[in-house]
Amino acid sequence: MAVDEMGGDCSSSGAQELHVLAVDDSLVDRKVIERLLKISCCKVTAVESGSRALQYLGLDGERSSVEFDELKVNLIMTDYSMPGMTGFELLKKIKGSSRLREIPVVIMSSENVLARIDRCLEEGAEEFLVKPVKLSDVERLRDFILRGEDKNKTEITRKRKTCDDSFFATLGIFTIIPQM
Repeated sequence: MAVDEMGGDCSSSGAQELHVLAVDDSLVDRKVIERLLKISCCKVTAVESGSRALQYLGLDGERSSVEFDELKVNLIMTDYSMPGMTGFELLKKIKGSSRLREIPVVIMSSENVLARIDRCLEEGAEEFLVKPVKLSDVERLRDFILRGEDKNKTEITRKRKTCDDSFFATLGIFTIIPQM
């Protein structure tokens, strides 16, 4: 299995390290995501397909190369369009697993198709990012995941992007509203 693990040198900054599983069939896109996550002080495990992600997570019916308790994956970022198993299919398998369903999944795509975005969000994706993914996207996700330990204090309201709303196109597609 082609698994590439990369972690940033953030030990001196005291930042909490998150472990992100990045799934993309494009080597270039995988390397971009890895680099952005590394800059954001995340440990990255990158795989090239949905089936490899399932194998890494131990959901393929075979034993994972790593015990699940050692994985401690905090976030899964997956491309939508991949041969074999799409990111949407991977999302459904993860959300269908009692062991993994609480791990946030972010879908990425170079295509801004509203029906696809809505379908992924309805199935349980935390967010849908339109490529190219930017450092600000990754840092926002990292901060959100770190705050996610306190999920009960926030309500996530997902908004659909509109084609002419460039502000939301750069920020993402959800807003965090504190509960009063």
